[in-house]
Amino acid sequence: MNFRMITLALFFIVINCFELKAQNIFEQRIWEVGGRKKSVFLDQGIFHTGKREGKSVLSAVRHSYVTRNGFERVVFDFNTNEIPQVYGHANSKEKKVYVDFFNTRANPSLSSFGNSKFVKQLNFFPIDENMLSVELDLKEEVLVDVFYLKNPGRLVIDIKK
Repeated sequence: MNFRMITLALFFIVINCFELKAQNIFEQRIWEVGGRKKSVFLDQGIFHTGKREGKSVLSAVRHSYVTRNGFERVVFDFNTNEIPQVYGHANSKEKKVYVDFFNTRANPSLSSFGNSKFVKQLNFFPIDENMLSVELDLKEEVLVDVFYLKNPGRLVIDIKK
């Protein structure tokens, strides 16, 4: 069943990430998301957390921009102490960040995201009852840094120009 979910996630990312031109994912940087901020901002690449067990609910998505920090922080809050398994793709040229959350569903009362410095729109795609895909539609080409926090589980995406 995990193989089916991973295949479905890869298929969804491939379909949504690549327009009419083909791209070689073997030329993409691939990194495992860590449990602390590294301040390594990248313009593109594939990121993941590795295998995670348990079910999660995405309870909130929030953001903040502090001028002195120079980046906007987008935080995905979960109802568990750890984040779920994550697979994502950042592509600055397409102005998109795609994130797949395995064994996760969205809280039906998930509130509005509001005005953001870099994020034009957030789109949620519940693939099935166990998988949630999120697309961050960006206003311009940016760099991203991705990490997670525990207790409670939070996936953090820092975005800067």
